[in-house]
Amino acid sequence: MASVTRRCAMFTCLAAVLALAALAAAVENGGGANWHVVSVSSLLPSAACGTAEKAASNSSFLSVVHRHGPCSPLLSRGSAPTHAEILDRDQERVKSIHRKHHGSSKTNPADASKGVSLPAYRGLSLGTGNYIVSVGLGTPARSFSVVFDTGSDLSWVQCKPCNNCYEQQDPLFDPAQSSTYSAVPCGARECQELGTQGCSEDNKCRYEVVYGDQSQTDGNLARDTLTLAPSEALTGFVFGCGDDDSGLFGKADGLVGLGRAKVSLASQAAAKYGAGFSYCLPSSSSATGYLSLGAAAPANAQFTSLLARRDTPSFYYVNLVGIKVAGRAIKIPSTVFNTAGTVIDSGTVITRLPDRAYAALRSAFAGYMGKYKKAPALSILDTCYDFTGYKTVQIPSVALVFQGGATVSLDFGGVLYLSRVSQACLAFASNGDDTSIGILGNTQQKTFAVVYDVGNQKVGFGAKGCS
Repeated sequence: MASVTRRCAMFTCLAAVLALAALAAAVENGGGANWHVVSVSSLLPSAACGTAEKAASNSSFLSVVHRHGPCSPLLSRGSAPTHAEILDRDQERVKSIHRKHHGSSKTNPADASKGVSLPAYRGLSLGTGNYIVSVGLGTPARSFSVVFDTGSDLSWVQCKPCNNCYEQQDPLFDPAQSSTYSAVPCGARECQELGTQGCSEDNKCRYEVVYGDQSQTDGNLARDTLTLAPSEALTGFVFGCGDDDSGLFGKADGLVGLGRAKVSLASQAAAKYGAGFSYCLPSSSSATGYLSLGAAAPANAQFTSLLARRDTPSFYYVNLVGIKVAGRAIKIPSTVFNTAGTVIDSGTVITRLPDRAYAALRSAFAGYMGKYKKAPALSILDTCYDFTGYKTVQIPSVALVFQGGATVSLDFGGVLYLSRVSQACLAFASNGDDTSIGILGNTQQKTFAVVYDVGNQKVGFGAKGCS
């Protein structure tokens, strides 16, 4: 027994020595493909908004900013939530996705064991998202700052007259001031396709969406002109004109849905721009990215198959098949990823992995981080480090491998989530089991051109997409 213990200790030490040797070589060579060597002073975002990271490449280009960052038109002093609050709300969104995947009328056994009630809601959708675009609505067009979300379908803004509206940054949309506005009648095809409609006494189609964080919007389904750029507009755009809204929308004027249903912006714009869209989420909350309709891809994009499921037809699914740390594939049985699959989502902050996959990633990553002092957990993030006193830090790369061989090597900001220099956490979390659907969150998507080529049923990732 003692000899076995000595052998295990020897192999542990050998692994540690090899890891340190690889790290030393990486530092000497300025990082290398398998390591990130970063100045500590550059880790936290600036308090001032930087310049746009990419110029408009076509007429459907929209600027994307983080709604809690200095570039956001919605930011006001003291209004930004804490990191713990952001991550706690993120967990509510994840529960929404899991509910939809398991069936909105069913209860997730993992949550039931904790005494959490998960009733079915009419029009149940996901929690609110993190990134903002500005669009024009009506004739003449008025600008509105709205959350964009690949996990939602119906786009909406708050409208006059309003029975119950939350406080937003801009004046409410006034249908009476738009010459191109019209309410959608109850018998219209768009009303029937909505699936959650009601009908008012004056024959207007009513909608209701209740989000997983208990935010909600109710109102009239309507048509009007959506302006994307001074010379680019979608006439007859179908959207929700909300008159009874509440929840965690901050000061956003509404939401633009990019899901796969017919009512989403992506679907309504397909005839003009093609079946698809792309975006690049900025490197930090003080930078700017873009959203573009149409599926134009950069030359360096790597593609994997885009999948769909009948039970959750609005989601964009991909097959994640492996993970690499410092260039080495970690051992995860293929069945772990195949059991539930993976959805790519712009509104979830932190990527969720099956429990066995996350445990393997955490173990491999921690094996390279022994030189750094451990820091307390941050909400759902349990593997954190204290970089106080360091001028530079060196961390192993993390790459996600998808079906077909597409390998996405994450930016430094996609590996670590920083609340402060003394608390830098591995930016992944466990689902808590191996049966709930995996989610590719927006932290791991930052700086990539993410291309949803719906027409050809594939998703692409292009490195340095915002630059």
